[in-house]
Amino acid sequence: MSLHDRLFRRRVRIDECGEIKEKTVSISRTSKTVKGGRRFGFSALIVAGDGRGHVGYGLGKSNEVPDAIRKGTDQARKGMIRVPLKGTTVPHDVIGKFGPTEVMIKPGSPGTGVIAGSAVRTVLEAVGVRDVRTKINGSTNPYNVLYATFNALLALKEPEAVALGRGSSLEELGYAPF
Repeated sequence: MSLHDRLFRRRVRIDECGEIKEKTVSISRTSKTVKGGRRFGFSALIVAGDGRGHVGYGLGKSNEVPDAIRKGTDQARKGMIRVPLKGTTVPHDVIGKFGPTEVMIKPGSPGTGVIAGSAVRTVLEAVGVRDVRTKINGSTNPYNVLYATFNALLALKEPEAVALGRGSSLEELGYAPF
């Protein structure tokens, strides 16, 4: 199942989210040489989240930076997904892959902070995760890192759903009620 299909299944309406804050992950400039000189274009990778388990990303392209940011922000707000959290961290270890990039996300104990780099930090802060450890293996291209991070977040499962699927209780799985 593709990333787009998995995002679509977990999508939430924007009115279910709280106050949404946007952060810019990267802005890229491209150029095209034409008869009269060079034409520049810009692309902006934006992450939007409410800090309470909802996050989305968007890619905006335009000839001007503000227009690219606006387009990316609109796309990020439309594609918000819900991410299961366990207090201020993620419920379990997870690995997300996209192309040559692999992102590993591990829960942290209270007070750990967000130990992450580049796009992973931006995404996890937008989700509302406060204690987590991460590692990026492979390419650190911001686009690949962002997509791998979203693949990892989509692989997270609610402890209640896992217990129900296995026919056991949360205590048998080793989860204390939160």
